[in-house]
Amino acid sequence: MSDLLARHRAVIPNWVALYYNEPIEIVSGKGNRVVDASGKSYLDFFAGILTNMIGYDVPEVREAVERQLATGVVHTSTVYLLRGQIELAEKIARLSGIPDAKVFFTNSGTEANETALLLATYARKSDQVLAMRQSYHGRSFGAIGVTSNRAWKNNSYSPVNATFLHGADRHLPQFAGLSDADYIKVCVEDLRHVLATGVSNDVAALIAEPIQGVGGFTMAPDGLFAAYKEVLDEEGILFISDEVQTGWGRTGSAFFGIQNHGVTPDMMTFAKGLGNGFAVGGIVARGDLLDNLHAVGLATFGGNPISMAAANATLDYVLDHDLQANAARTGTLIIDGLREAAKRLPIVTSVRGKGLMFAVELAGSELAARFMEESKKLGLLAGKGGLYGTAIRMAPPLTLTMDEAAEGLGIIVNALETINDEVR
Repeated sequence: MSDLLARHRAVIPNWVALYYNEPIEIVSGKGNRVVDASGKSYLDFFAGILTNMIGYDVPEVREAVERQLATGVVHTSTVYLLRGQIELAEKIARLSGIPDAKVFFTNSGTEANETALLLATYARKSDQVLAMRQSYHGRSFGAIGVTSNRAWKNNSYSPVNATFLHGADRHLPQFAGLSDADYIKVCVEDLRHVLATGVSNDVAALIAEPIQGVGGFTMAPDGLFAAYKEVLDEEGILFISDEVQTGWGRTGSAFFGIQNHGVTPDMMTFAKGLGNGFAVGGIVARGDLLDNLHAVGLATFGGNPISMAAANATLDYVLDHDLQANAARTGTLIIDGLREAAKRLPIVTSVRGKGLMFAVELAGSELAARFMEESKKLGLLAGKGGLYGTAIRMAPPLTLTMDEAAEGLGIIVNALETINDEVR
C-alpha cells in the first residue's frame, strides 16, 4: 500500500485529498460492505460520497449494464435516438413534479449545475445569482462562483455575479435561540434587503442545496425555501434546487430534498446516486427553460447507453423497494440514537440530519480527524466536512438494514466514547 500511495502522490494532484493517515484501497464490495486491499471489511456509511446509493454488486444494476454491453453499443451520442435516455427522462420528469418538465443529461453534478446557471442567466439576461452561505456546487469555473466555502474556492473570478444569503448558518450568534419561524422571518427580511441593496436590476436565480453536502449536512429549517420563493416570484427570479446529494428519497421524508419545504422549483439538478456508481448527472426543468437556448448543444457522454442502463435499473430499484421509506426508518434509528448518546458526550456539539443523511458536529477539527481514524479501526467508513472541518457526515446506501443501522450506530457511539474519554 505504501508503494501505491507513493505512486498516487507522484501522478495525482496534491489537492485530491485522501482520507486516513494510512489511506485504503477498496478492492471489493457486496451489499453495504466493502473490503480493502489488506482484507479488512468495513460497513460503508459514506457510499463513495453518496454515490453508491443502493450498495455494491446489485444484480439488477449489474445485469442491466451487462445486457447493454452485450449489444456491442457503449456509445452512440445524442444525434441518434436513445431509448434508455428517453425512458429515464420520462421517469424523472414525472417524479419531479415540475410542470411540463424536460430533462438534459450530463456526466456529473458540477456539469448539471453549470447547465442550470446557463439556463437561468440566459432566460433572465442577467449574470446576477443568489446562493447560500456555506454552499458547494462543484469544482468548475461557474460552480465555484456560487460556492460559499473558502476551502473549496480557488479564485474570485467568475462568470456569475453571486450574492450569498443566510439560511443554513444558525450557529452564528445573531441567530442563537431563534425558533424556526423567527429564523425564517429574519432570513426572508435579509433576502428583501439584499434585493434592495446588493444587486442591480434583474437577478437570474437562487441556487440552493436543501441540505448542504460539503457544508457538513447543515440545512435550512423546513419552510425557508417556500418563504424565499414567495419573494423570488415577486421579481420573476428562478429557483434552482441542487439535488445532487438530496435526491431519490435519501431524506426519507421526501423524494427530493426541496419537497420538504413544500416547494416546486423551476429546475432541479441531480447526479451521484442515480447511477449507483456509473457517471450520470442532469437537470430537470420547466420545458420552456430547457427549450429556450438558441444555440445547438449536447453532452458527448451525457446520457450514454451504459449509464442510462445503470440509472434506469437503480431508479427502478429505489421505487420498487420503497427505499425512501427505508431511509426514514433506518435514519430515525440512527439519528435518535446519536442524539441520545450526545447528551453524555461533551465533544459532540450537535447532531443533525434527515433520513440517511446525517452528521455529528464535534468540538474541533482535530476531534473529527481522530474520529475518522477510530471509526476506520472499528470497521466503519464515514466522511467529514463542514465549514470548519468539524462535521462527521454520513450517508449509507439506502438499502441499509435495521440490523446494519444498529451496528453502525454502535460503532459511531463507541468511537465517540473513546475520543470523549481521551479528551476527559
